[in-house]
Amino acid sequence: MKKILFLHGFFATGSCPMAKALKEAFEGTAVVLTPDLPLHPKEALKEIRSIIDREQPDLLLGNSCGSFLAQMLAPVVGIPALLGNPYFMMTEFLKERIGEHEYKAPRRDGNQRLVIDEALIKEFAELEAVQFDHCTPYYKNRVWGLFGEQDTLAHFAPLFLEHYNQTFHFPGGHTPTEQEVKTWYAPLAKKMLMKFSVNF
Repeated sequence: MKKILFLHGFFATGSCPMAKALKEAFEGTAVVLTPDLPLHPKEALKEIRSIIDREQPDLLLGNSCGSFLAQMLAPVVGIPALLGNPYFMMTEFLKERIGEHEYKAPRRDGNQRLVIDEALIKEFAELEAVQFDHCTPYYKNRVWGLFGEQDTLAHFAPLFLEHYNQTFHFPGGHTPTEQEVKTWYAPLAKKMLMKFSVNF
């Protein structure tokens, strides 16, 4: 059975509504892995690499910050990726939200608190500077972007098209509803699973 590794957004978790909707959409046809990602992006990338080594997924599927991480890893690990509303400039997002916050869905470790501080922003800034370094001509068609037409947070379709060729749009916002996940994300993911093989 094929495997999809879902990478959630910054305030989301592996138990968010989007993760639930993906699992329902692929029930019986593919395994959807939905880990809770570490807050710090370098730690998150390390954790994702470890999951990839262990599980060998066929597709990376990200949303928002998860798409930022997926884009950096896809050409490195040889796995195609579907990027939902990718947030390529996370520093902009974080600078306006310094302070203490809560995750929007339960985490498996029970920790619901997160803190945005200068150190976290600096870490994202370092990754932003090199995020497209591994992008190759081969991957131009193996990383697809899906953009919500009502997205008021991330507007990175033009930047995406500087590096990749395939964009799709859906009539939703930054965080898709469960129905939008089933109507737009899942069919594109299925298409990618059929079209591409993994280059481990």
